[in-house]
Amino acid sequence: MDLFSSQREQRLWLCALAVVALIFASLGFSGTLVDLLSNDNVAAGAFGLALLLVAATILTDGLQSKPTRTEMAVAFGIAAVILMAVLRLTLAERSHLIEYGVLAVFVHAALTERANQGRQVRLPGVVAILVVAVIGVVDELIQLALPDRVFDSVDMLFNTLAAVCAVVASLVLARIRRSVRV
Repeated sequence: MDLFSSQREQRLWLCALAVVALIFASLGFSGTLVDLLSNDNVAAGAFGLALLLVAATILTDGLQSKPTRTEMAVAFGIAAVILMAVLRLTLAERSHLIEYGVLAVFVHAALTERANQGRQVRLPGVVAILVVAVIGVVDELIQLALPDRVFDSVDMLFNTLAAVCAVVASLVLARIRRSVRV
C-alpha cells in the first residue's frame, strides 16, 4: 500500500513539512527578525504581505475552480473578520497566526484529499487542528533549550487558534461551494 493516496496529497504533505521546517529554522534568528520588524512601517508591510499570502493559501485550497459571487462574498467576509481580529494582536501573536494558519491549511487539505481518495480519515478538520497544535507544543519545547528564546504557553494557544481559524475558514468555503453547486 502506498504511503500517499495521490500525488496531490504527497505535494500537500511536502508543503506542510516545508512550513514546519521554516518555523523551526526561524527559531535561531527570530531576534534578528524582531529587530528588523521594530520599524512600524516595515512590520506593517510585512504583516500585510503575509496576510495576503495566507488569504491566497486559504482561497486557493477552498476555491479550486472559478468561485461564484456568493463564494467570493463569504471569502471576503471571512477575510475581513480575521483581519480585524488579527489587527488587535501584537507582532509575535500575528506571526503565530500566520505561520500556523498556513500549516493548518496544508495539513487539512492533505487529510481531506486522503479521505476523498477513499482512505480512512475521521474528522480531517479536527485531526488537522490537533496535528498543528502538537507541532506548536514541540516548537515551544524546543525554545526551552535555546538561550535567547522563551517557552510560552500562550504561544501554544495562539498556534492552536490559528489552526482553528484556518480550518474553519477552509470548511466554510468548501461548504458554501458545495451548497452553491447543488
